[in-house]
Amino acid sequence: MAAIITDQLRILNAKNFVAGVQTSSNSYYAFIGLPNPEDYQSDWDSSPPAPKDSLDQANDYWDTMLAMKKINSSDVSQVVRKIQWASGITYDMWRSDITRNNPSQPSGSFDIYSANYYVMNSDFRVYICLYNNATPENNFVGGPSLDEPTFTDLEPREAGNSGDGYIWKYLYTIKPSQAIKFDSTNYIPVPSNWETSIDDAPVRQNAPSSGQLKVVTIKNRGVGMGTANSTYTRVPILGDGFGAEATIVVNNDSKVETITVSKGGEGYSYGTVDLIAGNVPTGTTSPIFNVIVPPSGGHGSDIYRELGAYNVLTYARFENDTENPDFITGNQFARVGMIENPTAYDSSSILTLDKASAVYAIRLTGIGYSSALFTADSTITQTVGLGSTAVGKVVSYDQVTGVLKYWQDRTNSGFGSDGNVDASPVYGFRSNKFTSNITSGGSLSITGGSVSLGINTAFQGVSTVLNSRTYYLGQNFVNGLANPESQKFSGDIIYVDNRPSVTRSSSQKEDVKIILQF
Repeated sequence: MAAIITDQLRILNAKNFVAGVQTSSNSYYAFIGLPNPEDYQSDWDSSPPAPKDSLDQANDYWDTMLAMKKINSSDVSQVVRKIQWASGITYDMWRSDITRNNPSQPSGSFDIYSANYYVMNSDFRVYICLYNNATPENNFVGGPSLDEPTFTDLEPREAGNSGDGYIWKYLYTIKPSQAIKFDSTNYIPVPSNWETSIDDAPVRQNAPSSGQLKVVTIKNRGVGMGTANSTYTRVPILGDGFGAEATIVVNNDSKVETITVSKGGEGYSYGTVDLIAGNVPTGTTSPIFNVIVPPSGGHGSDIYRELGAYNVLTYARFENDTENPDFITGNQFARVGMIENPTAYDSSSILTLDKASAVYAIRLTGIGYSSALFTADSTITQTVGLGSTAVGKVVSYDQVTGVLKYWQDRTNSGFGSDGNVDASPVYGFRSNKFTSNITSGGSLSITGGSVSLGINTAFQGVSTVLNSRTYYLGQNFVNGLANPESQKFSGDIIYVDNRPSVTRSSSQKEDVKIILQF
């Protein structure tokens, strides 16, 4: 049995995903992680490996996660392929009958959404091409577009005076706020809430009743079409709709020169030009026309269906914040991703923080803490009890506040990132936590830095005052220790992208744009 899943399901899934992100009952986060990619693959930066999709691999994504940024309702949009208008390019035209046996021209696409039938101009206005000057003389491929469409008229028309034959329909303008977040190398956004948007209401309300016709193309001009240089008006277009009429002009050679839709009618899903009823001579060779049927509801009625908006772009900005310094500096990240509905640390409640740290932290104290060095990705240890050692890896160290951020993963306990197990790990197979409540034989000292420092067990809170200045730490410390703000292994990791590493500094920010294809 042959079956397909249609593009309309993909569009529906994209629309439902956007709605899911925008509902208050869900929380979606972008994350950055993997500060030590070279430990996984020596040539990571030149050839990042493809992510692996498994539950075990998801645990590793959590272990090496650094920070998370909430994706708010205004940070998600359905998007479509970016097709930038340029002079001299021959674009496809809208057709509802594109199939493998009847491909779009000139792209040769087997479905409408792969065809280049719409453009964005230099002013971020989006137009659909209703006619690309396809004629029998150019083998129905069309001709080059010479006039950039810039108008915002509600009715379709030509863009300029070059005579390139193109007919464009204005759809919408991408707002500056949308362009900043959702314009990318390969995609442009479509308006959100098209069905109710006030800004887009004129285009939406002008969309003609279902099936109003706009274009009829000439497949064969005919021969011997009666009297030369004649014009025939009110030629009916018949089909499952009603009311459409065309005007046909016969040239000096008694062939059809042009056909234009003079009245669009309504309700058409197919149609044909009735020459006999329009009193048009059929000639020795009858002309052949192709009635182009608009999308259901007319052009501009359903922008998502018309443009094939089955991709979604989410936006997150990782920008340093002195009052909430969850985004580390001085180290790198080589992975970005997205999580659905993670929970707050040690809680069943969905995380709602705008920014969240995914690493542990220690407030250190002792002589030399303000000049101590902890090399990024190096190992730190604490003897937490007799024969028990906690092991972690350095994320960052702040010499001003004495805050050391670190992460713990399976490689600290004899388990390789590749799944192999060390037969005799240095610190054993148990993963112990750093603690201020040591047992017999334990110590508060943290080793691995340039000097010996201890845990500041007297420190509590999310900020500290040094030299009359308040420093915010981003995490809540209890007895000198802070847990991540998100609960490890909670929610669902739904997207992962391994990429060349980026080293974060205090003066930079990263715009993370994630494309989800449905």
